[in-house]
Amino acid sequence: MILTVWRHGEAGRAPTDRQRELTDTGFDDIGFGCRQVHAALDARDMPAPDLVLFSPWVRTRETAEIITAAFTHARSRELEDLRPGSTVAAVETALGDVCAATPVPAHVVLVSHQPLVSQLVDHYLGGRNPVPPLSPGALVTFTLDAVGRDCGVLRFWAVPPDYEAGI
Repeated sequence: MILTVWRHGEAGRAPTDRQRELTDTGFDDIGFGCRQVHAALDARDMPAPDLVLFSPWVRTRETAEIITAAFTHARSRELEDLRPGSTVAAVETALGDVCAATPVPAHVVLVSHQPLVSQLVDHYLGGRNPVPPLSPGALVTFTLDAVGRDCGVLRFWAVPPDYEAGI
């Protein structure tokens, strides 16, 4: 399975953190990032995302909507385990459930928040992480032989605004 961990785009202010919406820059970055990721996947003969899971917070839902619009065969759904304060163990259990489903998705995107996104990358890459902490809109794509610690192989990573580093 291919797994992409994608931090939500830049978000503005709101009465509560949960309600923060993407800024214009956040929308633009994610849209451009989708085009760059599409090209990176094509260049590596890797499948496009077919499942996008996102936290229940506004900025991750908006990010997921942009991704599913760019990858038209992808379906999306909210996953409570991707909310702030969640754990790698909770996400791993949820991914195990996804892998037990039929058909198993070829490429899953997880849209979440710091510090969880960087913790997930460290977990799956076993601490051999050459990727900096994920800034808003940044992403890491890797292959997973199994859903577990140190089972990932880094394929590429990218950060806005250019989405060129590591692709």
